[in-house]
Amino acid sequence: MTRSTTFPMPETLRKTPSGTATGNDSGPFIILPWPASGDDDHLYLAVNVSDGPVLFNHDSALRMEPGDLVIGGTSRAGFLSHGEELARFRIPLGLLDASAADLREVPHTCLSGRSGLASLVSQFLTALARTPGRQRLTGGRRLALNTADLVALLVGEVLQEHGTRSAPAGNEMLARIQRHIQDNLMDPDLSPESIARAHHISVRYLHKLFQAAGTTVGAWTRQRRLDACRAELRGRRRTVASVAHSWGFASPSHFSRLFRQTYGLSPSEWQATATTDS
Repeated sequence: MTRSTTFPMPETLRKTPSGTATGNDSGPFIILPWPASGDDDHLYLAVNVSDGPVLFNHDSALRMEPGDLVIGGTSRAGFLSHGEELARFRIPLGLLDASAADLREVPHTCLSGRSGLASLVSQFLTALARTPGRQRLTGGRRLALNTADLVALLVGEVLQEHGTRSAPAGNEMLARIQRHIQDNLMDPDLSPESIARAHHISVRYLHKLFQAAGTTVGAWTRQRRLDACRAELRGRRRTVASVAHSWGFASPSHFSRLFRQTYGLSPSEWQATATTDS
């Protein structure tokens, strides 16, 4: 990816705009007007916006060429020890899919910014970092949420790669089943029995696959449905009850309790926060 030395270096803005979650952006991190997410944990991400290589946190295993990214879980370590050669972001985990919290178990990961999804994210974040702070704030929460959506795709790819490297062969079946569930979340008849039947396995074996992955069929499916509801409530002006019903939740009150337990906000609070620009 070509870098021009005529571009301004990234800037940070110390003033937090009204309506954003207090403390979400400070110090060396690029400011975006993140909506309140009900989660104090963050995903940390850095992009090398300079014209030369950088050793992230002085670690030769994390050598960042121009455009490369480093992504990490909830640890700030290393993200504070660099100057303007890195554009640094921290995104509330509550704005990402629930699986992003799994990055707590993954060490800092360096990603090449020269191809694939990482290249797209790198170019977007670099352009964002080089945009004057007041212009970024003009984009409002919609810009922040779009940024979170793009980073969420990258997080999913990182987690998939780590899972593929360490997972036993049996997880190939689990991955197929999870894709099947994801593709059929809106089916009210989706159940362990229908899932097992579609893959020609017993219900008992289905439960054992998910148990080996540290979860259950019901919990995994429920979380995917909650994530889908949260995404739809962000972008559409539909009632909470209709969104919950369309994604397989029979009881709006039960859905609201699950949503608050998972994300720290009620569905209506999230919808109001996510659809109102600062």
